[in-house]
Amino acid sequence: MTIEITPNRSALGAEVRGVDLSKSLTADEFTAIQQAWYDHIVLLFRGQKLSDDDLIRFSRHFGELDIAPASATDMAGAQEKSRPEIWIISNVVENGKPIGALGDKEAEWHTDMSYVAAPPMASVLYSLEIPKTGGDTSFANMYKALEALPDDLRAAIEGRTCNHDASTTSVGELRAGADAVVDVRTAPGAKHPAIRTHPATGGKALYLGRRLNGYLEGYTVEESEKLLDLLWTHCAKPEFSWTHRWAVGDMLIWDNRCAIHRRDGFDGRERRVMHRTQIKGDAPR
Repeated sequence: MTIEITPNRSALGAEVRGVDLSKSLTADEFTAIQQAWYDHIVLLFRGQKLSDDDLIRFSRHFGELDIAPASATDMAGAQEKSRPEIWIISNVVENGKPIGALGDKEAEWHTDMSYVAAPPMASVLYSLEIPKTGGDTSFANMYKALEALPDDLRAAIEGRTCNHDASTTSVGELRAGADAVVDVRTAPGAKHPAIRTHPATGGKALYLGRRLNGYLEGYTVEESEKLLDLLWTHCAKPEFSWTHRWAVGDMLIWDNRCAIHRRDGFDGRERRVMHRTQIKGDAPR
């Protein structure tokens, strides 16, 4: 079958048909997929039947993989359930121990692991078990959010650096060994430009990481809080986003350099099991 790319009728995202990711990709197939990813930021592959090895092989087409974060493996014992490159995202508890990370709570808008010096450029998420309702994942296009940013707000952040807090997860939980943040100006984490340039497309995008404990360098705390509130309210506008309702066998890959994402909470009595890989990136510029 010929690969077919069908864009969503939204600000980002496209479905890719005509490819079985349990098999190796040809050079031409990967070229088509990579270009579609650059064009649409998030790609959806439905009806896949993938082993962890298949997921890793596909992900490696895009670059070197990160190892699952220590916070995930320490808390969940994920290494007992999967390959080191796989991070299990799940609310399931077996023998009194979580098999994965992030549970069943709502995950606020964020960019994956932006609190490190060289955040992952991409995340790949594959669904094995899903709840009947909830757990949907939304994405927002940060190219478009920047393009539509009011001139005064853009001027306020142009050339500015934002501190990305490392103390909490996207569901608001304090990471193992981390202290609660008292002063956002000294929060642990990495400092990145608030507007970054995509190294492959050359496009400029907002790069905010997550709202909690964020701080715009060079402003007072009060000024930073006001600006960040305005920026996040702007980024969360529906015209920049698309929401995916999961089915078993769905796989998504998204570009962390130009998108943010969030997850709806769901009934913790139902099972949700997802396997994720992350492709290494470089320092935002």
